[in-house]
Amino acid sequence: MRLLRLLSVLTMMSVFAMAQTGGGQGGGAPQAAGGQRAPAPAPLVMSIAAFADGSDIPVKYTQAGDQTSPAVTWTNVPAGTVSFLLHVHDMEASRNRTTDDQLHWLVWNITGTATGLPEGIPTGAQLQNGAYQISAGGPVFRGPGAPANGPRHHYTFELFALDTKVDVQPGTDAFETRTNIMKVIQGHILGKAVYMGLFHRPQ
Repeated sequence: MRLLRLLSVLTMMSVFAMAQTGGGQGGGAPQAAGGQRAPAPAPLVMSIAAFADGSDIPVKYTQAGDQTSPAVTWTNVPAGTVSFLLHVHDMEASRNRTTDDQLHWLVWNITGTATGLPEGIPTGAQLQNGAYQISAGGPVFRGPGAPANGPRHHYTFELFALDTKVDVQPGTDAFETRTNIMKVIQGHILGKAVYMGLFHRPQ
């Protein structure tokens, strides 16, 4: 009996020691030299100089203006990033009575060493940096165009850092192209950043 009790006590002490040191299958959080936990990497951050996050989008970048694409920059790129994908869409729009919303810009295969896109990307399926673009208006940035008789729409810019390139060519149907790309990137997202602007047409 004494032997059984001793074995039981030793087993409990072993389990407790493993829990304290992060042993077992989980392994615990990564540790730096000296046994201290390594700091978490900084999150991917996107910025648009033309307007503050959550504020009104200037007319210049909309269908009430020139539909110029705004300059977009980002920092804190995750390690292992091979390419970026930028998705701009209207959260309020419902296409053909489905959950599909309005596609204003999709740019993919932006090189992983890039830190942004300049203002005024020209029309064309393929950009100078090798990336592709598409929108509901064709191979071009489609500016916000919510009607004046309703509330401001939320135009969401989503930036994805990927560990791969996207092997999808621009198709004739922008929404089908988007669906195919979103399927392909599943399991390849290293980081994501979101930025939002508001707009409806002037009265």
